[in-house]
Amino acid sequence: MRVIQGGGQRKQEPLASRDAVVRVLVEAGADLLLRRISPERAGEIERKVDRVLRLFDQVDAAPMLMPVLQRQLDDLEALMQETREVRRRMRR
Repeated sequence: MRVIQGGGQRKQEPLASRDAVVRVLVEAGADLLLRRISPERAGEIERKVDRVLRLFDQVDAAPMLMPVLQRQLDDLEALMQETREVRRRMRR
């Protein structure tokens, strides 16, 4: 046996695909069930995920919307970073 460094934390993947965005929604749902985030925060994450998934579909038809999608992905990533930080503080 050998110890693998990393502290048991999963490395956060960039939000670059529909699958990654859906995993954010699953993560938020688990956090809500475990009462690590508020229903309001979970609702905001859900709204942003819905918006991003719609944009992924729109970008398939109109690639010129890619900058809009990227801005929304960045906003969702920032919200998730904030959410994870709140969760970390609660564990201490």
